[in-house]
Amino acid sequence: MTAAVRLQPPHAHALKVRRMDFDFPDDIPEFWYGNDPFRTLLLSTLSAGFPEGERFFIDSVRHFRDRISDPELQKAISAFIGQEAHHSKEHDVLNRLMKQRGYNLGRIERSVTIGTQMFRERLSPERQLAHTAAVEHFTAIMAEGFMKDDSIFGDMDPRLAQLWAWHAIEETEHKAVAFDVFKQVSGDEWIRLSQMALTSAMFVGYTSYDFWRLMRDSGYGRDLGLWLKGMDYFWGRKGVFRKMIPGYLKYYRRDFHPWDHDSTSLVERIKRKYLGDKA
Repeated sequence: MTAAVRLQPPHAHALKVRRMDFDFPDDIPEFWYGNDPFRTLLLSTLSAGFPEGERFFIDSVRHFRDRISDPELQKAISAFIGQEAHHSKEHDVLNRLMKQRGYNLGRIERSVTIGTQMFRERLSPERQLAHTAAVEHFTAIMAEGFMKDDSIFGDMDPRLAQLWAWHAIEETEHKAVAFDVFKQVSGDEWIRLSQMALTSAMFVGYTSYDFWRLMRDSGYGRDLGLWLKGMDYFWGRKGVFRKMIPGYLKYYRRDFHPWDHDSTSLVERIKRKYLGDKA
């Protein structure tokens, strides 16, 4: 028996697909996030994995589409696919910029492609969907963390700030889609929770390794001061990622739902500030 889909709030699946068409010219600073190699290359590591990762997310949700009877969830699936497809397209633009500047994002892209192909071959469709729901929780809490702290986007070059703000907005908007599809077609709590644990280990492990390689190959691997400053920024007492730990842990509650926390007002504020007429 599958679990009932619980939508919170009522507009949780009201998504919009925005076509941004970013263009990042040569005058974008090399270190566009706080004039800091550590912060810039960490987000570049994440960006390198987005295009292929999001194609996997689309496929994992689309696989179960014909088993969804809720018309609102069907509409949300369509919008989820559209949003994720545009995320892939726009992060490809950023990734090309960084590769043109000599940063080896291509190795990360190839690694993610190999990983997602392995998932397709070795994980059941339910596990693949649970993996997507888990990563969507990661991206949702990261998005909210970035949107809560005005200094994060403010420290970026304005053109890159718009890219990351747009991505954060849409990750928050569709944070429940894969989760609700999983609940309707499976609802197996062992699969959901065990896959989150596995996904967490893989996400943190591979991202850390890829980031370390990127820092090393780019000449910053032995800059101890840069590492200490960056680790404090992300993981220190007031660190960006450290603040996200409580939100991450909520996923392990058996009664968890992504919209238990309504971030609508936060999204609206960031839309007004960064998206203008595309909000």
